[in-house]
Amino acid sequence: MKYHIVINSVKTVDELKDAWSNHDIIQLLNRLDFPDAANSKPEELNDLLAMAISDFEPNKAAAILLNYKFHERLSDNQIEQISHEMLLDKISEEYADISFHHELFNVNQLLHKAYNGTFPNAKATIIEFEITPNKEVSKEVALKALSVSLAKSNVIKRLFEDQLAGKEAFDEAEHIAWDLKPTTENGYILITSEYWISRDEFIEAEFDAKIIDFEPEEDE
Repeated sequence: MKYHIVINSVKTVDELKDAWSNHDIIQLLNRLDFPDAANSKPEELNDLLAMAISDFEPNKAAAILLNYKFHERLSDNQIEQISHEMLLDKISEEYADISFHHELFNVNQLLHKAYNGTFPNAKATIIEFEITPNKEVSKEVALKALSVSLAKSNVIKRLFEDQLAGKEAFDEAEHIAWDLKPTTENGYILITSEYWISRDEFIEAEFDAKIIDFEPEEDE
């Protein structure tokens, strides 16, 4: 399939809007021993959460947030280990299982803000683009199309060359692209980590892309 892509904007941000719902914040406040969290004013919740977090030692607060997000996927020992590693490394970029990266970013940035930089500052990239024809545009298709305009040094192009070329399945696309939302008839917003795509890596704002789908071999 051939596509025509126009990139309208590429933004670098250090937090994602609506990453934490009011329900999430109230649940976290309860876990952080904040009294009567449910009766707090909605407009004050973010500030209250930042204050409640900062009352704890950084790694302890990290463990509480990680437990809230990942208690069904990580053991207590894994959570404890990550809570310490987060103070030293951008764990939302370096954790081996990339399916964790999106939520690790949200946890990390909440901690970074609450502790005024004690935790490393990770960043996300928000790409607004138009793609024609608007057919079968999945996260995989969007990443393959956008990669055409990325510098050769881009991490996706270096690590997933065969996947981008349709020689191997590109299952990782589901977790590299954190979100893909339609905005207009042909428009989309794609959100990913700056680790995967940075603003400075785009070479052209308008270009054509030929997408080759991976076709697994049939069993004989």
